[in-house]
Amino acid sequence: MWQQGQLVEVTITDLNDTGEGVGRLGERVVFVPDTVTGDRVLVRLVRVKPNYATGKLYELLERSPHRIRPHCIVADKCGGCQWQHIDYDYQQLAKQNLVVQALTRIGGFTSLPIAPILVSESPLTYRNKATYPLKRSTTGQVQAGYYQKGSHQLVNLNQCPVQDARLNPLLAQIKQDIQKRGWSIYDEINHQGKLRHLSLRIGRRSGEILLTLVSTNWNLLDLEVQAQEWLTRYPQLVGVCMNSQREANNIIFGSETRCIAGKPYLLEEFAGIEFQLKPDTFFQINTEVAERLLNAIAAQLELQGDEVLVDAYCGIGTFSLPLAKRVREVIGLEVQLTAVAQAQVNARINGITNITFQIGTVEELLPKLGIVPDIVLLDPPRKGCDRVVIETLLSTLPKRIVYVSCKPATLARDLKLLCQSGDYQLSHVQPADFFPQTPHVECVAFLHKR
Repeated sequence: MWQQGQLVEVTITDLNDTGEGVGRLGERVVFVPDTVTGDRVLVRLVRVKPNYATGKLYELLERSPHRIRPHCIVADKCGGCQWQHIDYDYQQLAKQNLVVQALTRIGGFTSLPIAPILVSESPLTYRNKATYPLKRSTTGQVQAGYYQKGSHQLVNLNQCPVQDARLNPLLAQIKQDIQKRGWSIYDEINHQGKLRHLSLRIGRRSGEILLTLVSTNWNLLDLEVQAQEWLTRYPQLVGVCMNSQREANNIIFGSETRCIAGKPYLLEEFAGIEFQLKPDTFFQINTEVAERLLNAIAAQLELQGDEVLVDAYCGIGTFSLPLAKRVREVIGLEVQLTAVAQAQVNARINGITNITFQIGTVEELLPKLGIVPDIVLLDPPRKGCDRVVIETLLSTLPKRIVYVSCKPATLARDLKLLCQSGDYQLSHVQPADFFPQTPHVECVAFLHKR
């Protein structure tokens, strides 16, 4: 009945976890980007399958009360944000609903102790890091920005409303400097050229900025001269670095970074702890909401000061170092050697002595500790915990598990596995909005042993 290319009228009744509006065509579910619950739209069908269809917004017939004018003039083209057309109050409601749906449909939970979502004070200017692909236009101009939705066509930007506003003055001028220097720009089709990305990172509390160029080649003419010019021009800029990425893939950073001028890191304060952040350090993109989530974790745990806490996937100690002040001992587990080295430095500069870090996987290290931890804090990648990690936890049986997740679907899957044995009960769930203007939602779930 329905065919690809056909124009159909659809009323949007929900939003899914990739940010698309959801409607129905008879028995088929229809997914339509750039829409919001309450929109009545004319949609051109792009793909038609037996149970679902995808479409492209052709005409807005009736506006949802939740629809607003985007803050960014290229929001309809740029793939950096998906929800700038949705008012922030409804974004929060939609994210809360995404967590509820994941826990009920995937996790099978019927009693849901979910707290109201922790939100950003500002739904804009919150990102503490921006990494822009570089490209040369057909007229030879150096461009930096984000890719269009579903493509590798670059949308050139001179500012971005979701990045920390203090980074905006650097972007346009640095593009001009690269242009004047005549440095070659990488072409991802023929894999020729040098400069691939421009990365800007800022300490929200310190104001220190780190600039990093990602290149296939260390040799850029007069790079040291230009780096010193940047340090002189921008008082908040504390370091200029270069990262080598020679591989023909989509991974932004390579394994080696060199400091060209200034410092190879910036200093930032988070939850009363001073952190050194390097160009490729993983650190939560929304400093303020991450700190609120950490405080919520500590409050929910009601720490007495005599606990032994194991921080699995600890990274540079973002959560484990502040929590070390509130417990007897912390053991951090992390597979990345560079992250552990940074965590150890961060512990030392803060004078924290009741924490140790071990290099390896959770499933390898946790059984070797020879203890039953009072608390295990999990903060895995988006894919969630490998099955062997779940099995290791169920054989170790820590008294409490705190699971931090950036994807409700994998969180629900793993919580189901942990609870279905009967050893654990889900006691509290706290969503947090780390990424306003996108459908992404962070979440922390608390399990206690029965």
